[in-house]
Amino acid sequence: MTIDRFAPVITAKADQLNVQVYEDRGALGRAAGLEAAAYMRALLETKPGIRMIFAAAPSQNEFLETLIEASGDLDWSRVTVFHMDEYIGLPQDAPQLFSRYVSERLFDRVKPGTIHLIDSGAEPETECARYSRLLAEAPIDIVCLGIGENGHLAFNDPPVADFNDPALVKSVELDQVCRQQQVNDGCFATFEAVPTHAVTLTIPALMSGARLFCMVSGVRKREAVRHTVDLEQLVSVACPSTILRQHPDCTLYTDVDAYGETR
Repeated sequence: MTIDRFAPVITAKADQLNVQVYEDRGALGRAAGLEAAAYMRALLETKPGIRMIFAAAPSQNEFLETLIEASGDLDWSRVTVFHMDEYIGLPQDAPQLFSRYVSERLFDRVKPGTIHLIDSGAEPETECARYSRLLAEAPIDIVCLGIGENGHLAFNDPPVADFNDPALVKSVELDQVCRQQQVNDGCFATFEAVPTHAVTLTIPALMSGARLFCMVSGVRKREAVRHTVDLEQLVSVACPSTILRQHPDCTLYTDVDAYGETR
């Protein structure tokens, strides 16, 4: 019997969270990209426009490539896009800027009608207020995100995550695990080179999306994925991604390296 590597090898449920486990990151990225494009297509058949938030990280590469290929017939001019975090203190031409990543990997290629980028050069509190106003203009339809090695969502690390945060966007100090992940991902050569602070969308801002697509791969994410889907683990800011178990329409696309072969 031929096994379809693009089909999930495990499907599960963790409270309300849908979990799909694939053989590798290429397969999970393809599945998530195809499903996201199909969902966008369905929304645009009934709505004049949609609003989406995207993560900027190497873990999203395969997903974004598939999304671009699968959404070629979509009218991206009716899509308003945001990204979920940005470093504070990097030069405007720094290759590590998340605004640069989402622009080069997606926005420059599909040409959304409205693009809202976080200005890394602006005064942080002023920029948080500006971006919050933009997010609050209308509901968010889709959020495409990942999970950090410490369970963070965007830059909501355990020390600063707040499930009831009154803000939509805030400036935060990055914890050591988060900063080391940026080195592990190949974004920075040394720990010291990683910025200490960033602007991030908060947990309530991310959870406000009507549908969440969450792509997570690799053995370094195994502990975070285990905490996220293990019902014996409390939903707690000690692992911010556990809040995904309470979203009414979130799918976690992961691989056997992150999920583990068996449970």
